[in-house]
Amino acid sequence: MKKYLKTKIFLLFLFTLLFSCSAQKLSTIDIKVLNVQGELIPIKVEIAKTDTEKSFGFMNRKHIPDDTGMIFVYEKDQRLSFWMKNTPTPLSIAYIDKTGVIRDIFDMEPYSLKDITSTVSVRYALEVPQGWFEKKNIKIGCKLILD
Repeated sequence: MKKYLKTKIFLLFLFTLLFSCSAQKLSTIDIKVLNVQGELIPIKVEIAKTDTEKSFGFMNRKHIPDDTGMIFVYEKDQRLSFWMKNTPTPLSIAYIDKTGVIRDIFDMEPYSLKDITSTVSVRYALEVPQGWFEKKNIKIGCKLILD
C-alpha cells in the first residue's frame, strides 16, 4: 500500500509540474518592424526571458494567430540555435542583433530536430507563423523598433 501511495503522489507531482509549464502565460508587448518600404509593421509578441520560457517556446501550440509571435531575449550577444521539437506549427525565425537589425531569417519545419543556427552573434530571436516575414516584406537588414 505504501508503494502505491508513493507512486500516486509522484504522478500527481509530475502532472502538476507538466500542467503548470504548459499553462504558463507569458507577458506580451506590441512591437514594430520597419519593412523594406519603410512601413512600420505591428506585431504582438510573447516575451520569453527565462530559461524555462525559452526552452518551451511554441511547443505543443497548434495555432499561432497572424501578426503574433514570440521574442526570445538574451543578456549578451551570442550565436543562437533553435529547433522545432514538439512544435506542430510551421514557423519562421529572425535572428536580430542588439541594435534591432535582422541578420538572418529562416523557415523551420514542424517537429524537426535540425538546429537552425544564426550566422552571427545576436541578442534576440523572433518566431512568427511561417511566411509572415515574406508577406510583410520584411527581409535581412530590416529593423525591429526596440524601446
